[in-house]
Amino acid sequence: MNKLVQFVKESYGELRKVVWPSREDVVSSVKVVIVSTVIIAAVLGLVDVILLLGVQTLF
Repeated sequence: MNKLVQFVKESYGELRKVVWPSREDVVSSVKVVIVSTVIIAAVLGLVDVILLLGVQTLF
């Protein structure tokens, strides 16, 4: 039981040392992820259409 209490105390101490990002930083990062995801999805969709058309012309 003492090890569990010590673990919780040390974990709490470590979490107090963490520098948490601001709300603006998080929102900015989320925007970058969303835009990147949309761009990659569009590129993969375009490649899929091109490959589909290429396969259809062969067969």
